[in-house]
Amino acid sequence: MTGTIDFETIKKNQRAGWETGDYPRVGNTLQIIAELLVEAADVRAGQTVLDVACGQGNAAMAAARRFAEATGVDYATNLLEQGRDRAAAEHLDVTFQEGDAEALPVPDQAFDLVVSTVGVMFAPNHQRAADELVRVTKPGGRIALACWTPTGMIGDLFKTVGKWAPPPAGVRPPTLWGTSEHLASLFGDRVEWTALTGRTYTFRYHPRALLGVVPAVLRPDHAAGRNAVGRGPGALRDRPRRGGGPLQPGQRWHGSGARRLPRVRRRGARIIRPCTQSGCSDRQPSSWTASPRARHVAGRRGPS
Repeated sequence: MTGTIDFETIKKNQRAGWETGDYPRVGNTLQIIAELLVEAADVRAGQTVLDVACGQGNAAMAAARRFAEATGVDYATNLLEQGRDRAAAEHLDVTFQEGDAEALPVPDQAFDLVVSTVGVMFAPNHQRAADELVRVTKPGGRIALACWTPTGMIGDLFKTVGKWAPPPAGVRPPTLWGTSEHLASLFGDRVEWTALTGRTYTFRYHPRALLGVVPAVLRPDHAAGRNAVGRGPGALRDRPRRGGGPLQPGQRWHGSGARRLPRVRRRGARIIRPCTQSGCSDRQPSSWTASPRARHVAGRRGPS
């Protein structure tokens, strides 16, 4: 089925959308998601960390604050530029590189930790993006993902917008990344998911504040965005409010995992070779108080 889908055209249109407006004004408010994700992944000083579909660099900067060697990759050049400005302002050493999540411009098995905070989930070819995450992760290294779920504010937003601006035929919803079943189908036994923990992010801004800020396909001043904000049951303006604006939980899987270690034979027995390097800790992520509406995912990369 994927052979009939023009993924390159889809990505070209997506890129134009992300380069429209001033998305970092919203994305910067999601920094706490990256901080919690990087903490759960147990980032250590000196580890190599790749932030895939990094946007303005939330996870890359969170890793750099923990003295990791952080790199962010995204195809939206305006977001990369803002990431560089943010890192410079905070005196953080982060490398930002233009690139596609479905064809990462980095070598095989190059990183101790590969992360993405509500970024890689928007790659239209889910399987190709998942394959790239595994490819660039060292055996025994970790993969950490934060993905919106099909339920909650973001899931409802996509469903509402989809009624007015349907996605290209054959492209699967990005929120599928927020389900354990989809992760299992994408990664198979290459990644050992050791934790699936729920988290909730509460959105605290008014829909009108998004005018000219978020990508065009979701903006209230875009035709589909206007309809999503202002019309029909479940539209954004119908969300419960406290004070001056809506207060609505966004549900997500939040997680860190690890690529499975290569197996070696010893005296006829098949055993798992332990990883003794600082970047391959076998410690489990610290536990979180879980919301029933979002999940944390952890696992270990499998044999190469």
